[in-house]
Amino acid sequence: MALHRDIYRFGPYEVRMDSREIFKFGTRLKLRPQAFQLLTVFLERAGSVATREELRELLWPAETFVDFEHSLNTAINELRRVLSDSASAPRYIETLPKLGYRLIVPVERVEPAAQNESVPQTPPAMAPPTARPEPRWKIRLAAPQFAWLAAAAALIALIVGAGAYWRTPRSSEASGRRIRVAVLPFENLIGDPAQDYLTDGLTEEMISQLGRASPQPLEVIARTSMMQYKHTRKRVENIGRELDAEYILEGSVRREKDRLRISAQLIRTAGEARVWTHEYDRELSDLFTLETEITREISDDILLALGDRRARQNKTISSEPRQSAAYDLYFKGLYFWNKRNAEDFWRAIDYFQQAIDKDPSYAAAYAGIADCYALVGGYSGESRAEYMLKARAAALRALQLDPNLPEAHTALAVVIQNYDRDWQTSGNEYRRAIELNPSYATAHHWYAEHLGYLGRFEEAFRESERARQLDPLSLIIAADHGILLLYSRQYDRALEMCRSVMDMDPTFSRAGSCLFRVYKAKGMLPEVRAWLEPQQFSAGQPWFWSESAYLYGRLGAEQRARRALNTALENYSPGATDPAVLVSAYLGLGDKDQAFTWLEKAYAEHSNAMTMLRVDPIYDPLRDDARFQNLLRRAGLAQ
Repeated sequence: MALHRDIYRFGPYEVRMDSREIFKFGTRLKLRPQAFQLLTVFLERAGSVATREELRELLWPAETFVDFEHSLNTAINELRRVLSDSASAPRYIETLPKLGYRLIVPVERVEPAAQNESVPQTPPAMAPPTARPEPRWKIRLAAPQFAWLAAAAALIALIVGAGAYWRTPRSSEASGRRIRVAVLPFENLIGDPAQDYLTDGLTEEMISQLGRASPQPLEVIARTSMMQYKHTRKRVENIGRELDAEYILEGSVRREKDRLRISAQLIRTAGEARVWTHEYDRELSDLFTLETEITREISDDILLALGDRRARQNKTISSEPRQSAAYDLYFKGLYFWNKRNAEDFWRAIDYFQQAIDKDPSYAAAYAGIADCYALVGGYSGESRAEYMLKARAAALRALQLDPNLPEAHTALAVVIQNYDRDWQTSGNEYRRAIELNPSYATAHHWYAEHLGYLGRFEEAFRESERARQLDPLSLIIAADHGILLLYSRQYDRALEMCRSVMDMDPTFSRAGSCLFRVYKAKGMLPEVRAWLEPQQFSAGQPWFWSESAYLYGRLGAEQRARRALNTALENYSPGATDPAVLVSAYLGLGDKDQAFTWLEKAYAEHSNAMTMLRVDPIYDPLRDDARFQNLLRRAGLAQ
């Protein structure tokens, strides 16, 4: 197979065809000839299917069928190992059962004539930063436990200034390469486990600041993935391989009498080479009166280091509080928000509100309240209208205080999408959030759902893959990728994805819900029954009896279906239960008129179910009815 001299780039990888080599961030990886030839085919057909028959004809024409199967499987497994990929949750190579394979990431092809202007073949090693003068701000702290914040700003600036590679913006932009940074949870050496939320807060702050301040070449892995490495004993090189991260920041916080000491080191994962180490020894002081100025200076340092001359013009407005007590409460709210269940959403709302009571100008706390109210209805099964109105009010207040807060734009987008059904405006809000922080995984994740609801699956999968790259260990992002596969009628792939999430955490309810919906779409009634049986603890919930009615109706057991339906109606609470819950029962019984009656109630109450009308398979029996087309039009989803 003749090879040309072009260079291909995808993700953190570079493939050089003339030397038949593959590099990851400048480090050459071992790949045997057959696996390299297979990769070549995938690169040349990026986004298109390479069938097994085509691969056999191209690469193994002389082998018997048995030898071919063994050779192909061996090459695929080796290629996935080198790319840190997985068959069950693919990021690069997708398996199409009984058909073939497909490369599912964007690929850049650099022509030989253009290579002289691209990134050097081996990126320069990161050099330690030149010594910087002491910061010109003086720091005074009212509460001792917040002294570590004084070092956070300087630490962020040092991270971004650490590498010579980051100071070559023409090469980075020309190649489209991204530098992935992972911030490991800071270790709490204060001696009090109850103070974990403080070090977790420092970690979150580092990730947020780096993501907001830094344009495209820098990519910061999301908190959800990083917190899974809390107290880890894994080697940095292994963590880097799992996350596709080129650099890792790790550190610890320790208190010594009236001073705090933060130790930090930036490590290049290839070979675990330390780029720099530093200790910050600070007196107890107050950072908050100068936080806006410091945040702006950090943002400018990052932007200018990457060659963005607009840094001094586009000042970032800080959303941080002026009081340490408010910051304390905000971090507690974030801690419970990240647990992602209805009970902890309410606890998070309480802490965010307390933070606002301490500092009414605290935009980030308002955004936290907006996020919680935007999701709590869906997690609790309660009516969403009141919660969405509260989410809107909180998001608008956050944006009034800080127009450049990505979390607030994202929360507002959800409200406009689910409650107002204004798809254009909500899309604009998602895109604005991503523009403000390209590393904000939640914005990419929720925007992917938005595009999926509209049936724009090619774009939706691209955004979903972006979210997975930014937050590779997130269960919710992986499970919702399975939901997208369900909506696009790729049922087998949806099953595979949701099962892989269940394998990681059998208690994760979103993955179980995904499996259940795929079982229903495929008519796998024994699996539907097997999934429902352990849910008896929800016997007081209308959704449980509605789904039971659906199952028995589909099985032809009409009397049992009617009994389950009656129980669902008895447990239904107008104004508190989502009317869309009852639609499934009537669809199982084949009663379209009643299904439309409850859909109309759901529409009137701004049910979240309306967003899924165009793509959810559950509504397929209704699609040829004029009433359904009318409903789609009113929901803004008509084609």
